[in-house]
Amino acid sequence: MRFIGRFPHTIDEKGRLSIPSRFRQTLMDRGQNILVLTDFDSCITAYPLDVWTRFEEKIQTQSNFEKDVRAFLRLFYSAASECPVDGQGRILVPPQHREKAGLSREVVIVGALNRIEIWDRERWEHFLTTTQVTFEDIAGRLAELGI
Repeated sequence: MRFIGRFPHTIDEKGRLSIPSRFRQTLMDRGQNILVLTDFDSCITAYPLDVWTRFEEKIQTQSNFEKDVRAFLRLFYSAASECPVDGQGRILVPPQHREKAGLSREVVIVGALNRIEIWDRERWEHFLTTTQVTFEDIAGRLAELGI
């Protein structure tokens, strides 16, 4: 599953957000019609249900006796919501997610390989203009990972 690109969109007054057609097609090709939304960084991260399930399988191999694992599970999973994609290709973004990510009417939907990020437009523009990380900065780390 691959999500690439970024798309400006709007959220309506009820919190409905249209998924870009390219991303909807990717979901349909994989037989996925549910996105799991959770708070992450300064945005909302939306995982297709099959990707979320694989992630759950990996995290379940970690010991619940580790403090960081327990904290991660509490924070990450308590913020999660399953959101079905309706017949018009929209999801209903729950109010708690809209509030946490500071979403206004104008948003940017960002493809991030196996997931989708939903950013408030102003936050996204701020991220682009203030991020200190460049490709040159991370090239060494990517090389270490064999990429």
